Amino acid sequence: MPAANDSTRILRLAARIWIGFLLAMLLMDLVLYLPQVQRAIAQNVPLIQQTSPIQPPPFNSPARAAIRLFPVILYYITNLAIAITVLASAFWKGAQNTLGKAYYPLVLFAIAATPILINAWIVPRFPPGPLANAEGMALRQLPVLIVALALVAWEYRLAHVIGFSLATSVFELILIFTKAVEFQNIFVFIFIAVIRTISFIAIGIFINLLVSQLRQQRETLREANANLTHYASTLEQLTVSRERNRLARELHDTLAHSLTALSVSLETVKAYFDLDKAKTREMIDVALESTRKGVDETRRALKSLRSSDLEDLGLGLALQRVAESAASRFKLDLELGLPSPMPSLSPDVEQAIYRVAQEAIQNVTSHSGAKKFSLHLAHNHRTMLTIQDNGIGFDASKSASGRFGLIGMRERAELAGGTLKVESAKGEGTKVMLEI
Repeated sequence: MPAANDSTRILRLAARIWIGFLLAMLLMDLVLYLPQVQRAIAQNVPLIQQTSPIQPPPFNSPARAAIRLFPVILYYITNLAIAITVLASAFWKGAQNTLGKAYYPLVLFAIAATPILINAWIVPRFPPGPLANAEGMALRQLPVLIVALALVAWEYRLAHVIGFSLATSVFELILIFTKAVEFQNIFVFIFIAVIRTISFIAIGIFINLLVSQLRQQRETLREANANLTHYASTLEQLTVSRERNRLARELHDTLAHSLTALSVSLETVKAYFDLDKAKTREMIDVALESTRKGVDETRRALKSLRSSDLEDLGLGLALQRVAESAASRFKLDLELGLPSPMPSLSPDVEQAIYRVAQEAIQNVTSHSGAKKFSLHLAHNHRTMLTIQDNGIGFDASKSASGRFGLIGMRERAELAGGTLKVESAKGEGTKVMLEI
């Protein structure tokens, strides 16, 4: 069953449609009956032919015409009163709270039963007109009953829709037979009831299927929204975790290296302090120089954390700048090979390539003792980044669990859907290959 707020909104809309339909019908009846009233007054004839031997007095005033139009007036007063009551109850929470689950069925009964009862008791007393016969009675009540049918299809299941369609026709036929309508008209009412029942069942099934589909889509949307919220939370946590790992790598390559070197230097100074004053002073100068370099590298890392050349310059210029900057600072020969134009890659892939290049170049300048290095980027269905140096190398066959730089590069490669391969041997330099 749909939410109460949705049911209340639909009920308010139904009541407004009912009132609007009645006002439109009132305008039409005014157009139909006012000329008849005027002619009856002018010709001094009754609007309704009486079967009683006692004939009513002739029309000689508008007041007498109003008396003959009383059934029309009563029809609209009764209908509008009930329609306005239904609309008011849809806004009055007190009625809904008091009646509870019985509220909606009672309102549906009022909407469905009102046009049937009024059509059976009042419409036959209308002055002769296009909508005062059996067909006119069916047309007068049909829109309101369709609104009630839509409410049943919205709130309940298909069996209730079929039951409503049958119940309204049976109820109306009982009233028609009870009133002992002329024999020839009974068949007309029966025919109309059968056609309406078949039509209502078809329309009700269609509306009910639409409502079921709407609820299913709403439930799917609710689940998708919940999953999206969960994914957003997971992505946020993953982003924080990645940034922490990146920060750990940056601190490892700057502060950790600098502080380790400084610690070793100070231990050496401590050992030589009483033995060789000149050597101690020389070692202090080396430690100070190492500290200054560490400060510079830390500032560079902090600057890299705040802003990225990749966002400002694009992948090609960003790779060129990081490679040329390292070559210039450490007096290294550089061989640079970048495609022109640069391939169109997703932001995640570009970020992975740039960060791996940064980390690899940092390892070249900090650990390899190389005199030259090269950076090449190629793209042909796959993107390949290659960074190679002629440094001291290391034994790549041993576990790299303690090498935070290599671990970080592999993490970035995997997150971008690629693979990282490192080839190195002692005395033969190092070659880092990223393939995405």
